[in-house]
Amino acid sequence: MIKVALDAMGGDFAPAEAVKGAIAAVSKKDQLQVLLVGQQEVIEKELEKFSYPKEQILVVHASEVIETEEPPVNAIRKKKDSSIVVGMNLVKKKEADAFVSAGSSGAILVGGQVIVGRIKGVERPPLAPLIPTQKGVSLLIDCGANVDARPSHLVQFAKMGSIYMEHVIGMKYPRVAIVNIGAEEEKGNALVKETFPLLKACKDINFIGSIEAREIPHGQADVIVSEAFVGNVILKLYEGVGGTLIGMVKQGMMTSLRSKIGALLVKPALKETLKAFDASQYGGAPLLGLNGLVVKTHGNSKAGEICNSILQCQTFKEQGINDKIRESLQSESVKTGDAQPEQ
Repeated sequence: MIKVALDAMGGDFAPAEAVKGAIAAVSKKDQLQVLLVGQQEVIEKELEKFSYPKEQILVVHASEVIETEEPPVNAIRKKKDSSIVVGMNLVKKKEADAFVSAGSSGAILVGGQVIVGRIKGVERPPLAPLIPTQKGVSLLIDCGANVDARPSHLVQFAKMGSIYMEHVIGMKYPRVAIVNIGAEEEKGNALVKETFPLLKACKDINFIGSIEAREIPHGQADVIVSEAFVGNVILKLYEGVGGTLIGMVKQGMMTSLRSKIGALLVKPALKETLKAFDASQYGGAPLLGLNGLVVKTHGNSKAGEICNSILQCQTFKEQGINDKIRESLQSESVKTGDAQPEQ
């Protein structure tokens, strides 16, 4: 039985969508238990609206809620009984295999490092969402955790991203590229110029060079490496353009009787095509490199995205991603002579 702690109080539509997402997830997997973390009375009132397997959904009381506008460090430090802190402590104590939240990004990032803790050797844990492309999906790493990353951080992002794509998505020897303003090796800012040769020298990743932003939707790389400022801009623009185009297509199909008839004819094929570009079906963004799994979903997540984030945790756990990251870093330490005894 894999146990996933879910922040029932985080996000714009909590607790209703969190509860619905949890019920949807357990209805698809028998060997899954969801621990709804938050204000017990509120959660139980929401659960009363549904019929669900009682042994697969439990409530863990947490009296406080961390709001999005609160300073993350202070919130984690002072609100010990918040749904985020309680949920992460469940992971730390091995009482849950993963923690999922649509709550405060800052609090989740701080809590992940302070409470759950980094794997020995990981310099900075990155947020790594899957994004839809013409060829399937790519992993964008980092999209929001480390805005002032160093070259060594980006190299670790590339390695962790490769492990994730190979073992969770099933891509053998995934193509790794660094976001740049041109394809030439001499292009880019100081960070990219310094990181490029380090990635090129890595023998355990399939580095293919630079990738320009316009090539990302085409699926030209499987692991897209960047520091968090650039990654977050790419992600938000990606979501905004996608939503705008879908809205414009729908609007254009309703402009005349002829277009409405055409819309009816193409609706099944169009619906299937647009579904492939719906990022919510791929779940949330895991914070890679921690001693346990923490997944951040969008603040406006609905039940479908929350359900997929929970199911994503099961795959992550079954494939032992953290163990593979740990083994990769230990192997690298041995090669460089930096190996240290476990503490």
